[in-house]
Amino acid sequence: MAPTIEPVPQGALMRFPTPIDYSSTWALQQRLHAERLADRCPDTFLLLEHHPVFTAGRQTLPEHMPGVSPRSLSSAIGLQRVNRGGSITYHGPGQLVGYPILKLNRVASGPKAYVRLLEDIVIATVKQWGIEGRRQDGTPGVWIHAADGFAKIASIGVRVDHGVTLHGFALNVDLDLAPFSSIVPCGLADSRTTSMAQLVRSPIELTAVAEQIVTHSSRLLHVDWIRQPMNVLGDDVPIWTPLALSQEAG
Repeated sequence: MAPTIEPVPQGALMRFPTPIDYSSTWALQQRLHAERLADRCPDTFLLLEHHPVFTAGRQTLPEHMPGVSPRSLSSAIGLQRVNRGGSITYHGPGQLVGYPILKLNRVASGPKAYVRLLEDIVIATVKQWGIEGRRQDGTPGVWIHAADGFAKIASIGVRVDHGVTLHGFALNVDLDLAPFSSIVPCGLADSRTTSMAQLVRSPIELTAVAEQIVTHSSRLLHVDWIRQPMNVLGDDVPIWTPLALSQEAG
């Protein structure tokens, strides 16, 4: 008898084409978390860019944000306190941010294994651009090893609430790295930050990287992502459209 092949579950992919506010995305994450917890929607992947913002996780200390204060902070960059792990980081246009909202026990044995999966997604993606991403023991994220030391190319900070994930990863594709100089990124003194464009010494199209992220996340998280319409930020609009799913699935 031939072995039974389990079907790959379908999930919702929400790819936002233009930068959006962090607060709007956080509200959407919370709505999706509640829906996923109640099994009213499938695993969902938000893939997007943010308008400039600093986000401070649970391990952020005052000394991690020396340039972030009411007196010194640029009016163009806000500060958002968040309930993920880790310290402070920066998000802005040209950085690809991924927020998987999914049942943890379907994809990983626990939070540490899940973080490694997110690292694997990023490592596989940057490898397609000739960049060797690596882990660094005890520090979530993806790093580049160079002759002059380590540089971080992707940060990862997650939260698991009642078995459903929140937050995710941020990959520096082609963005202005200057705001990182106002903080101690991820609370790691003397750590440098880099981007894919800086390493390949050429502009990089974010859309191409996003498609690679979708492919690798589908494989590593064992899910068939189905693209969803992007009219999902209003409270009066359903955040999961089964009809759209069945039509696109053919």
